[in-house]
Amino acid sequence: MRKGNFTFVDLFAGIGGIRLAFERAGGKCVFTSEWDEACQKMYEANFGEKPYGDITKISAAEIPDHDILTGGFPCQSFSIIGNGKGFGDTRGTLFFDVERILKAKQPKAFLLENVKQLTSHDEGRTFKVILEHLQNLGYYVHYKVLNGLDFGVPQKRERIMIVGFKENYPFQFPMRGIENKTLGDILEPDNQVDKKHFLSDYFREKLQRKIEEQNKTVNIRPAVWHENKSGNIGIHPFSCALRANGSYNYVTVNGERRLTPREMFRLQGFPDSFKIVVPDTQARKQAGNSVVVPKIAAVAEAIVTAMKTRPVQPQSRLEYLANQL
Repeated sequence: MRKGNFTFVDLFAGIGGIRLAFERAGGKCVFTSEWDEACQKMYEANFGEKPYGDITKISAAEIPDHDILTGGFPCQSFSIIGNGKGFGDTRGTLFFDVERILKAKQPKAFLLENVKQLTSHDEGRTFKVILEHLQNLGYYVHYKVLNGLDFGVPQKRERIMIVGFKENYPFQFPMRGIENKTLGDILEPDNQVDKKHFLSDYFREKLQRKIEEQNKTVNIRPAVWHENKSGNIGIHPFSCALRANGSYNYVTVNGERRLTPREMFRLQGFPDSFKIVVPDTQARKQAGNSVVVPKIAAVAEAIVTAMKTRPVQPQSRLEYLANQL
C-alpha cells in the first residue's frame, strides 16, 4: 500500500480527531458516523460534510468499501455483558456495530481507540471478549496503551490502541512522536484571555489556602493545577487528561484561571485552524471526548508502513492465536 493510496471510514467520529490523523497519513475518508448534533456541527464546519447519524441504525450495505476502519467506540455498555448472556455475547453493545461492519466489509485493517481501563474492565473479561471476536473475524490483533505526553502534547492522556490486520504484517506501535510542544506553547497570554475564564477572588483564595495546607511548593510556571477527588492538588508542567464534563472545574492554569476551549483543543493536538463553532460548554465537552491527534497520526503512519511490507510467513492463524495466549 502506498501512502496516500488508501481509504478509511470514521466511526464514532466525534469532531474528527481520528480523521485528521489519518488524513495526515495520506488517507481519504469515505464515510463518517456520529450521532451527537453538536459534534456533527463542528465536523461539518471543519470537513465540509455532515456525518451520518446513529451507527446502530445504519446497515453495513450503506457503508462504502474501505481499506481501514477507524473508531473510538464507547465502552460503557459492556457492563451488560454477562447479565444472563455470558461474556461471549456482544449484542446490545456498540462494539457489536464495529464487529458487524468489519464482518461485512472485511477491510484490510482497523484502528480502535478506547480508555485505558478497558483492559481491566470486569477483571479483564470484557477485553478478552473483544480480542476473541476480532481474532475470530480473521484479524491479527495488536494493542498497546500510549500516552499523549510521548507524542508532543503536554497532556497525560493514556488510551489503548487496538490495531488489526487481515495479514500478519510486522507491525510495531510507535513509542514517540516528532512534535514536542510545551505548556508554554499551548497557553494563551493571560492578557488575551477573556475575563470569564478567570477564577473569582473566593475560589482563587480557596485554592491558595489548600496549597498552603498541603505544604505544596509552587515552583513551576506555567503550570496546570489539578485538584483530584480527594482534594489533593497536583502542580505539573503538563495537563492531566481532559474529561468531557469536569476539566473546566478541576483544572486551572497557575491557580488563576480555567483553560480556554482553544487551549483544550491544542492540548489534544488540534491545529489553530480547526474551527470552533459551538458554545464553550459544548466545545469543552468535545475536547474532553476527543483524541490526541499527533498520537493517532503516528499510529496511522505505522499502520501504513506495516502494510507496505511483506507479511510475516510462515505462520498459520492457529500458531498466531497460540502465541496470543
